Amino acid sequence: MIKGLVDFLKTYKSYDPAAKSVLEIALLYPGPKAIMFHRLAHFLYQLNLFFLARFVSELSRFLTGIEIHPGAKIGARLVIDHGMGVVIGETAEIGDDCIIFHGVTLGGVKFDPVKRHPTLKNKVLVGAGAKILGPVTIGENSKIGANSFVLTDLPPHSRVVGHPAKFLD
Repeated sequence: MIKGLVDFLKTYKSYDPAAKSVLEIALLYPGPKAIMFHRLAHFLYQLNLFFLARFVSELSRFLTGIEIHPGAKIGARLVIDHGMGVVIGETAEIGDDCIIFHGVTLGGVKFDPVKRHPTLKNKVLVGAGAKILGPVTIGENSKIGANSFVLTDLPPHSRVVGHPAKFLD
């Protein structure tokens, strides 16, 4: 567990040239704090301690400005850069080594108790303000431009921008 935390913080440090130390990242950056809170909330959620899980996630949202539902599944080394306004829904799934910028929403389009939020495969980058809605899958190594609006599956290695999102050549 400690090795995973150190690996996670080193990933942040390698990504952000403004970061001066791992301690600075661990104590002052909202993204790592939100993810650490989420790990606890998700653990409680899996134990069917739903109220306690939501309490932890709401505390995290209050402290970080990042809202992650305790049911969301998050892989290793997710970087949430700046973070304010990020929303990750209950049935969202995020693979390893993804990067999400501020203002991103991984949201649903219906209220039925089914898979209703996006799946990001490994190494996906989502630009600031992008909205990915519904049970869509974003393929590995894809990049979604800032303020893009995605409602359909994207194959691996996609690059999209715009509202609605269009593929770059």
